[in-house]
Amino acid sequence: MLSHRPFLVEGLTALGLVAAPFILPHLGFAPNTVDQILVWGLFGIGFDILYGYTGLLSFGQSAFYGTGGFVAAYLLTNNLMSSVMLALVIGTIGAAIAGIAVGIVALRRTGIYFAMITVAIAEMFFFLENNPLSAWTGGENGLPGVPTPRFTLGHFSYHVGTGVSMYAFMAVFYFIGIVLALRIVRSPVGAIFSAIRDNPQRARAVGHAVGFYKLTAFVIAAAYAGFAGGLLGVLQGFMPPDAFTFDTSGQLVMQTAIGGGGTLFGPLLGATVWLYLRDFLQTTFHLGAAWKLVLGLVFVLLVCFLRRGLIGGLRDLAGLVAARRQPAIADTGPATDAGAALASVGPSRRRQEQPFSGPVLEARGITKSFGGIIANRNIDFAVEQGELRGIIGPNGAGKSTFFKMLTCEMAPSSGRIIFHGRDITGMNVDAVCQLGLTKSYQVNQLFARLTLRENIVIAALAERRGRFSLDLLRRIDRVPGLDMQVESTLALVGLGGRADVPVARLAYGEKRRLEIALALAASPSLLLLDEPLAGMSPQERAETVQLLKNIRRGRTLVVVEHDMDAVFELAERITVLHEGALLAEGTPGEIQRNSLVQEAYLGGVAAA
Repeated sequence: MLSHRPFLVEGLTALGLVAAPFILPHLGFAPNTVDQILVWGLFGIGFDILYGYTGLLSFGQSAFYGTGGFVAAYLLTNNLMSSVMLALVIGTIGAAIAGIAVGIVALRRTGIYFAMITVAIAEMFFFLENNPLSAWTGGENGLPGVPTPRFTLGHFSYHVGTGVSMYAFMAVFYFIGIVLALRIVRSPVGAIFSAIRDNPQRARAVGHAVGFYKLTAFVIAAAYAGFAGGLLGVLQGFMPPDAFTFDTSGQLVMQTAIGGGGTLFGPLLGATVWLYLRDFLQTTFHLGAAWKLVLGLVFVLLVCFLRRGLIGGLRDLAGLVAARRQPAIADTGPATDAGAALASVGPSRRRQEQPFSGPVLEARGITKSFGGIIANRNIDFAVEQGELRGIIGPNGAGKSTFFKMLTCEMAPSSGRIIFHGRDITGMNVDAVCQLGLTKSYQVNQLFARLTLRENIVIAALAERRGRFSLDLLRRIDRVPGLDMQVESTLALVGLGGRADVPVARLAYGEKRRLEIALALAASPSLLLLDEPLAGMSPQERAETVQLLKNIRRGRTLVVVEHDMDAVFELAERITVLHEGALLAEGTPGEIQRNSLVQEAYLGGVAAA
């Protein structure tokens, strides 16, 4: 597809920008409206990276739009700087710095709480502009007299005026903005943004520092907003105070929703529809302020019938046509010989530790209490290198809580957890994964809007790049060893033929195998599997048991499972929990003969 024509989108964008001033006026667009569309489109690119790609809905982008615009306008109108371009850059930096400060606070919360914090921040910025800082911002009058840029090269001088020259100036910066954004979303960082949008918990569990990536997206959006705000002042000749208003943020959100989030071009298309209808309704029907009512109804209809916006609707239609033409691909099942696949993954990025002779994982007296309820009590547990350990116990035995403590998803109330001789008690999940300890989940935690291949890429990127890396302009296919690791992992779990199928189209058994593959792609030295056979048919269980036998070669595994036959077939040693405490530990034969286990877990029937 586009990967074979990497500059197709950029080329079509350039052609569209060249053709627009010749086509749009014949459709009823005023020249100034076309320039405004580019400003809103550039403003929306950053917001789409934040919302459409990373899943963070912010209603406070006007704060950065106004900050960038007023910083640039103040420098220019007070003769502190003569270069318009330099003022725009400084305004963008100012907006980015504000984005860092706001992001550190706002990103402590998620969902509606994050959105409400951004609303409050935007209102605070509007108050500051109109009151304490009015001497610098002009208050309700804004800052008039913002000059247009002049470019000088030797004896050649070019002054940007109105009309075509202003459009060309705006179009050049929109094109630069979209090219940079395309590089970002095609980079490893862009892939991680999409993973965070779909499932931040799993993105963290495979080893990514989700908080830092969210802050990165927030600052990128702030920088785009700041530069667009500076261009607004240049376009209008003054910096208006309404750049800081909540209406500006709301209009940006609505334009993005109309055009389609997660597309980069959605905000531009949404702004085109929005501004065209605004002018059309006012000039043709003379609605005055009532144009907002009509435009609101249009927005409601579009959201109801095209939930992914105009571009999203076209994508869905194209995908439906392509799906009908694409032949079905059979599921090959798990690989029966995983040796070649395991060997081809290549060396791990992680630094090789000094040889360690003790247990790979050790829990020393860990206890977890929730108020007066004790879920786990003083458990000692150790797993040796290369061992496959099973953990069993009746419902309510404390297995899930114990497992979460081992993977650092939950901190113990007391006791310590040692991994490769290192105390990891209280560490973050992503940091522990980077050390080589990974888990799969009982309930599938997948990146549902991505394909199988893209899911595995997310996990492999954490192992290849570390918790956090700002390779924003790096092509994802330039990450060393990434393709080999992805293909080998898919082959190992028997999903190589389904690599480009969306996760939503997988059967349940395939999703369970993908769940295990996500953990495997991080190249763990210790893999913890939480009920890998849950909900499977007999055939799927048999295939997954064979898969577990394959992947255990050269690895250390800990499996929590209710399927007793599978545990006794797979495990070398079994740990039994009962009422939150360690009841017994031994080989499968010893556990079957243990009278305490028979009484507490098997109800005595095993003796027969």
